[in-house]
Amino acid sequence: MTEHAALIADQISRRFGDRAAVDGISLRLEPGQITSLIGQSGSGKTTLLRLLAGMERPDSGRILSGDTVLSSTSQHVPIEKRKIGLVFQDFALFPHLTVLENVMFGLRALPKLDREKRATAWIDRLGLSHRVSAYPHHLSGGEQQRTAIARALAPEPVAILLDEPFSGLDPSMRDQVRDVALQAIRESGIPSLLVTHDASEALVHADKLAVIDAGKLLQTGAPEEVYRAPNSLGVAKALGPVHSVETANLPETWRNMLAPSGTWLHYRPEALTVAAGSDFVIKRLRLAGPISELELDLTGAQSLFAASQLGAPLHSGDRVSLSINPDLFFDFPEETT
Repeated sequence: MTEHAALIADQISRRFGDRAAVDGISLRLEPGQITSLIGQSGSGKTTLLRLLAGMERPDSGRILSGDTVLSSTSQHVPIEKRKIGLVFQDFALFPHLTVLENVMFGLRALPKLDREKRATAWIDRLGLSHRVSAYPHHLSGGEQQRTAIARALAPEPVAILLDEPFSGLDPSMRDQVRDVALQAIRESGIPSLLVTHDASEALVHADKLAVIDAGKLLQTGAPEEVYRAPNSLGVAKALGPVHSVETANLPETWRNMLAPSGTWLHYRPEALTVAAGSDFVIKRLRLAGPISELELDLTGAQSLFAASQLGAPLHSGDRVSLSINPDLFFDFPEETT
């Protein structure tokens, strides 16, 4: 297997007029790891991807593959010479070429037999050997996306960048396609960036998370670390539902356990565990698949929100007790709701 180097963004910035779309970002994509970049629309995700790919040139900072400079203020390797694989939501397969011919397309520098051998290996790895002679219009959406990923990986790029690659697939096939595709990328040892706005996708499938907002990286780290120890309310909300409660309204035993430093505390719904009891009244209940989302009366004016997997059915007006997981309460004293 080819030895791959990290793809590195070193304090890169890109401005459009007065707006900094990317503002002093440093990010390292390690070989054999999936790094997920998560943020809302307009946060800078696409601009950062375009900078890494070579579609845009940074106004400051550097982009490197190992020790090789790809972009800086004084030099710029264009996209066609950068050897970076790109995969988008729309697949972009050549409709007149078969699966094999699509994957072979980026291998034109190799002898024909070597092209076919390498393309076939990637087709097999992506679980498409039975579709090798099919044309794109005969493929399912998942098969088209796996073909696009095989085509991007076959030239052994220095990195692969995936921009919302699975968001256009039917939910019934999305998990299977994503599992196969990302495992193949991870095993290849090629540094990869998965751009997404789907928190569950990032948490489940990434080796490292990078949360971006307003052109700045807010936090990077292992998924569980960032989920359980966000450094700001913005990071916490980027990775799933977060509710806020005034500390003065919490039961005294909770306040003693949590020792808040400010007026507000923030928590995830699973921080509250529902049990039989009579301390809190259920104001509203909504079934959400295997869990129930509960709104519970705290003060009359303020509610608590919990996610329950309690076996016995619950109803509005029922009384229950709650216990808390302090690890899923967050204290950001400078921030309110």
